[in-house]
Amino acid sequence: MDKQINSCAQAVKDIKDGDTIMIGGFGEAGSPIELIHALIDHGAKNLTVINNNTGSGRVGLAALIENGQVAKMICSYPRTANSMVFPELYRNGKIELELVPQGTLAERIRAGGAGVPAFYTKTSVGTPLAEGKELRNFDGEDYVMERGLKADFALIKAKQADRYGNLTFNKTARNFAPIMAMAAKNTLVQVNELVDLGAIDPEHVVTPGIFVNSIIEVSKPQQESQLVKDGVVYLPAISQGEK
Repeated sequence: MDKQINSCAQAVKDIKDGDTIMIGGFGEAGSPIELIHALIDHGAKNLTVINNNTGSGRVGLAALIENGQVAKMICSYPRTANSMVFPELYRNGKIELELVPQGTLAERIRAGGAGVPAFYTKTSVGTPLAEGKELRNFDGEDYVMERGLKADFALIKAKQADRYGNLTFNKTARNFAPIMAMAAKNTLVQVNELVDLGAIDPEHVVTPGIFVNSIIEVSKPQQESQLVKDGVVYLPAISQGEK
């Protein structure tokens, strides 16, 4: 069993128009920028994207949105430092937003991966985010029902992997990646280093290979913050004359 593939383009080739995509990352930390750029080149449209935010500058997730491939964002922070794309598109009614408190977002993804269809939380009770959702009272306190989240694909970034797909992560770059891997039908991983079987201590495996479909080694990944600082604009490969 060998889950290694040869390119990011090969990793994303089966993503279809209308799919739901979970993308790991807390801002730059853990963002699989090479896989996202491959998805831009691939061209799938009308996507629903689940992420912590909406990207920075005009690279990575922000570039995917700017290229008109995302119909809806499900996220916690639609506007952060260096948000240049999403706010304007949202104001102009060109993209849909489902705003979810961060802890609720994490639990909705975890629930989806665990096969839990819904759960109750006090977060958002009495706010516009609870409108239209079921409320129940437990022990004298109101709770709002939230649905678990699943996806067709998850794009995540890891520090190390073996060919079976067992993963380790680099500190906080781990963030949403392990639960997204569990909640998606297909998990695509860009990894800094591919290692031999047995090189990862089983006690250090965070995401077991059973949750991983494909692995591509990207030994020197681009840094989103540097690309934003340099004013880089990522365009689809066809626009760059590469196809």
